[in-house]
Amino acid sequence: METSKLTAEGIIGEAVRIGAKMSGGEFPIEVFPIRIQRIISSLHDCQGYPVDYVAAAILAAIAVGIGNSHLVQVKRNWLESPILYMALIGRPGANKSHPLSFAFQPFIEHDYCQNQEYQKLYAEYERTMSMSKKERLEAGLDEFPQAPVRRRFLVSDITPEGLSLIHAQNPRGLCLWSDELSAWFKNFNRYNNGSEEQFWLSVFNAKPTISDRKSTQSSIFIRRPYISVIGTIQKKILGELVKGERSSNGFIDRILFVMPESVLKSRWNDRETPEELEIQWQQIIDKLIAQDYPHDENNELQPQCLPFDENAKQRLYGWQHENARQCDMETNDALVGIYCKLEIYIIRFCLIIQLARWTCGECDKHTIDLESVNRAILLAEYFRTTAVKVQTAVSQEQLSELHRNIYLNLPQRFTTAEGIGIAESYGMKEHAFKMFLKRHIGTLFRKENHGEYSK
Repeated sequence: METSKLTAEGIIGEAVRIGAKMSGGEFPIEVFPIRIQRIISSLHDCQGYPVDYVAAAILAAIAVGIGNSHLVQVKRNWLESPILYMALIGRPGANKSHPLSFAFQPFIEHDYCQNQEYQKLYAEYERTMSMSKKERLEAGLDEFPQAPVRRRFLVSDITPEGLSLIHAQNPRGLCLWSDELSAWFKNFNRYNNGSEEQFWLSVFNAKPTISDRKSTQSSIFIRRPYISVIGTIQKKILGELVKGERSSNGFIDRILFVMPESVLKSRWNDRETPEELEIQWQQIIDKLIAQDYPHDENNELQPQCLPFDENAKQRLYGWQHENARQCDMETNDALVGIYCKLEIYIIRFCLIIQLARWTCGECDKHTIDLESVNRAILLAEYFRTTAVKVQTAVSQEQLSELHRNIYLNLPQRFTTAEGIGIAESYGMKEHAFKMFLKRHIGTLFRKENHGEYSK
């Protein structure tokens, strides 16, 4: 298809073709530049890290490196930040944490060096504050010295109040890194019922954050927050994610799930990850961190905005039209919520991919081009697949004993009549079985033809 002659039918057809390519469910590492693909492959071959976990962690790290320095512009007043909420799912010992540690090592090094510098400056600040005003003036020091600020990217277990204060000091953006992500959402109601959950729902959309708590030094106003979230979670506790209002308020739809088809226990080998690849990854993140960005007269960060070029925009709109068609046809509300959030995420993916390609010298960063949109489509379809897998796992987890017995005893492929017969053998009436079947179409069940289903 020639990029200069993109018809609506051709764009939608291409979106469907690309989506079909993702039916296998493997992370499409081809969305990354060749340099990053080599890093991912090397970590898999030498360290035994699952490709999905490495690639997803690298995607999140690039997003954090961008932070508020760049935005993607869809329309004049429609800007998106590369905020990601991501969960790596797997059983214990599935090698989830090590890929995260590798991907975020450049930020760890950055934060460590900044903390060392902060400690020196704060010691000097305390020494200065111990002097009288007269002594400070005689020594040529400021009469009212300002406390130093600790520059950082990473935070762990922290309240929204504390997070707002740190973010005000680091307007570039932050990442909440939680090795056990369950600790993040289990703490949502630890102080005020629902308030913390609402904070994270708002931050996802980069809505202004205002903190007027008594314990803060002063009112904090963050015009455009950037806080990404990444961590690991065990498959057996996925059901915790949908407790309370999280299954209905769109919270779970905001999370990108990474759940490989099969993760075997890695075997040790003598191969070492080439040191030059580790250095290259450090350089890629350092290039993002080192980006200069202007400030306005109020010292507010002024991000660079990247619009879509015309071909890229048409391809993006074509994908959205196909996604909207799927939403219209989908009867499962949980899946509709996921598909709607993908329309936000695909825009963010475009920015992340464009900047990743730029760091590796593959393109500029004046606009989002067609290649970045095509790669973002691959990512969106991958996360569509994993979201459905998670919804299926959660649905199974929430089944009553009766429903679970019926589900387990249904053949892989069955007719409505066969299903009714099996359900009745367990004491479930026909109407109740049909409601059970309808409620779980798209997660536990797939409709193959009229009156024919599969698990």
